[in-house]
Amino acid sequence: MNQAVLLVGCGNMGFAMLKGWIASRPDLAFHVVEPTETLRERAHGAGATVWESPDALPSDFDPALIVLAVKPQVMDKVAPAYRRFAGGSTTFVSVAAGVTMATLAGYLPGPTPIIRTMPNTPAAIGHGMMVSVANELVDDDRRALTDSLMTTSGASAWIDTEDLMDAVTAISGSGPAYVFHFIECLAAAGERLGLPSDLSMLLARQTVMGAGQLAAETDTPPATLREQVTSPGGTTAAALAVLMQEAELALLMQSATHAARDRGRELGKA
Repeated sequence: MNQAVLLVGCGNMGFAMLKGWIASRPDLAFHVVEPTETLRERAHGAGATVWESPDALPSDFDPALIVLAVKPQVMDKVAPAYRRFAGGSTTFVSVAAGVTMATLAGYLPGPTPIIRTMPNTPAAIGHGMMVSVANELVDDDRRALTDSLMTTSGASAWIDTEDLMDAVTAISGSGPAYVFHFIECLAAAGERLGLPSDLSMLLARQTVMGAGQLAAETDTPPATLREQVTSPGGTTAAALAVLMQEAELALLMQSATHAARDRGRELGKA
């Protein structure tokens, strides 16, 4: 199998992925196409071979993967520039939110192996959630190669149908924003209780980080962890009586994630 991987676009997310790839897969040759000089220099410094445009790629270049890490709104201009690699052994991997595999296939001639991946922003520090789906043309080797790269940015999971990708986006793709907002709200509540703003923000950030890490590192269900913190008649029980009354928080999260999923569907159609 060809051992070259081409990354198209090396902004913050692309560069974060590239660093993890280079560190974990020294057996692979990583190439980057990036029009911005400073970003090319950064990628070169990390160990990648860099190119200013797809036209500069060698005529005999035959990568195993082409990872499209560009914004969704420019995909219609970027993807067609790599048409010469379509219809063969090269698998295209897209991390552009809302761009369906059918849309991507429309930019590329011939039957082309395509993988669509939804990362989230914690991938930039190696703690992301990467969820992928492949079309029927992707073979086991390319799927395994893609998975090995995605796990360098965090946890990796696969779904069998692209129809679930909008739900994935609503939970893990958009999810970090929900957590950041919770931190904002918790810190603001601390200030209203009389805590200095910097201390209140520290308490909120560290509490969310620690609770998340505890939930990630134990097999204990979150509901059981919650119960372990909650003494009958205690302070936590008093707070949860407000948060959990008539399942208001659960219903609010359902409404929020449904809105995100439905918007994802609208963007995919557009």
